[in-house]
Amino acid sequence: MAIEKVKDFFRQRDMEDRILEFDVSSATVELAAQAIGCEPKRIAKTLSFMVDGKAVLIVVAGDAKIDNQKYKAQFATKAIMLKPDEVIALVGHAVGGVCPFSINDGVTVYLDESLKRFKTVFPACGSSNSAIELTIKELQKYSNYSSWVDVCKGWQ
Repeated sequence: MAIEKVKDFFRQRDMEDRILEFDVSSATVELAAQAIGCEPKRIAKTLSFMVDGKAVLIVVAGDAKIDNQKYKAQFATKAIMLKPDEVIALVGHAVGGVCPFSINDGVTVYLDESLKRFKTVFPACGSSNSAIELTIKELQKYSNYSSWVDVCKGWQ
């Protein structure tokens, strides 16, 4: 299970005890915010796309939406989200629990500017009922991100 991989990832960093597991689903921004008790915009949702034949993840704020023009300017291609079975095969996590931790080799991670306004955010941890609270610096460190991008709208 993907959550076990993520737990092991954070166990190696003495942070496993920070993973939150819920008795309810946290598979959507709204459900995660309810389970955690925070504003939906502080949920760090991880979106998966195909760029140049490779999977990429973009971690964005819960209230942000992909801006197709900004996306195309950044990646020189149309925003095409992976299908659920592609996400599992290419990224290593299922939709609802996708996160930038313990992902398959060859997947590039980007962090969107929409996250920078928060002190802490809550990304998933590989299952549809988990999350972890991380500072933006911790998210940068543990996501092994490639770069910051500005590909979203609706959050300003």
